[in-house]
Amino acid sequence: MTALEEHLNDILDLMEVGIFLSDRRGITLRVNKAYESLTGIARERLEGFHVLDLQKQGIFNKVLNPVIVKTGKPASAVQEFGRGEKTLHLQSYPIFGSSGEVCFVVTFARDVTTIRSLQSQIDKQARLIQQYQARVETMLGSQKKIDGVFSSAPMQILLNTMTRIAATDVTVLLLGETGTGKDVLARIIHASSPRKDSVFIKIDCSSISEQLIESELFGYVKGAFTGANAQGKAGYFESADGGTLFLDEIGELPLPMQSRLLRVLQDQEIMRVGSPKAQKVDVRIIAATNRDLSADIEAGKFRQDLFYRLDVAKLIMPPLRERLEDIPLLTKHFLDKYNTKYNKSVTLSQKSLKALSYYSWPGNVRELQNIIQHIVITHDNIVVEPSSLPGRLRECLADKEDFSQPEELTPALPDTPTSLKEVMEGIEAELLAKAVQHYGSFNKTAEMFQINRSTLFRKLKRSRAYSSCVEGDECL
Repeated sequence: MTALEEHLNDILDLMEVGIFLSDRRGITLRVNKAYESLTGIARERLEGFHVLDLQKQGIFNKVLNPVIVKTGKPASAVQEFGRGEKTLHLQSYPIFGSSGEVCFVVTFARDVTTIRSLQSQIDKQARLIQQYQARVETMLGSQKKIDGVFSSAPMQILLNTMTRIAATDVTVLLLGETGTGKDVLARIIHASSPRKDSVFIKIDCSSISEQLIESELFGYVKGAFTGANAQGKAGYFESADGGTLFLDEIGELPLPMQSRLLRVLQDQEIMRVGSPKAQKVDVRIIAATNRDLSADIEAGKFRQDLFYRLDVAKLIMPPLRERLEDIPLLTKHFLDKYNTKYNKSVTLSQKSLKALSYYSWPGNVRELQNIIQHIVITHDNIVVEPSSLPGRLRECLADKEDFSQPEELTPALPDTPTSLKEVMEGIEAELLAKAVQHYGSFNKTAEMFQINRSTLFRKLKRSRAYSSCVEGDECL
């Protein structure tokens, strides 16, 4: 025995990091005092024993020696001792002999219990912050007036029914075409309910992959699957406890998840993925879809018993084409919203508003919102005439009205002394502006009036619609 071998234990015991030394067969050769202290296991119970035997005895839940001997590459793992009371980070390295084979494996152990505990607390705080943010958004949203955007008879009838339903705790099913505003109605129901001061969470069932939707909805316990959070994670049902959960596009929910949802509706209980224990939740469910669920039931794509559970209180959102009276209010609402957002002052002329009422709106309120946003973004502080509307709206207006007959131009009498020349120039400018709307082109207008483009733009600057327009701009 050399002097080094004789004093190897003494040298290892001087190290503050835990050390576990094993040979290529997996036999434990040396363990230092720091390792004994970290694990609470005496070296006599480890040295001379095979690592796999120690694993079978329950001393270790993970061993790295066989993997490193096979691959010849370093590896790391997390090892728990004392029923999870202490967590060690293990980093193992191969020691090669002269023949190039792995002779020994040395493992360094460090206590990361405090770090793991802090990470767990951070994760918990993050979940609480998300819940608080959702509650704040809900509370702020509940302070907004929910009337004023709807004036049509169909919506007033719907809102009257909704008010009675919102006061209860029943499950609500919202049906209607895409873009009709089912999500808005869901928020109104929550804001009008006894749960209005609690959290409102919206889930788009079509946007979560089938592999993740179970863990997202119901959460999971630690170790439930590869890549899972070490401390587990609460699902949307737990996060919405005491509040409202809005399941948008519920018709896209996979059949296995439909069965799980049915149990929640029946028993008000959930089970995290990987857990055998059920836990109670107090959540109101609002579901929405644009699908024909009866047809999906016939096709075997939707459970009939789940449909009956959801169909306790059903509200059908009418399409925008059946409530044209709402268009002016919705238009004003979106103009105010986007003018404020982009710091502009864009408005629509009466004829442009009329064009909106002629259109059939296959995309419903969402299409109207997108068009108004586009108009505000692409114009600067002007009254938008029909010539600036999307082509599909201009076509509807052309079908309804005869553009060959120009509107009568009746100039307002001046309030202050104004020369006849200035009055006539104003009339001329408005006539040219109407012509631009009719022909849809500055070049065509200039050609029809036998003037050049520079003259046309100079005269148009006196009109209300094109006062800020300069030559070269796309003012249409």
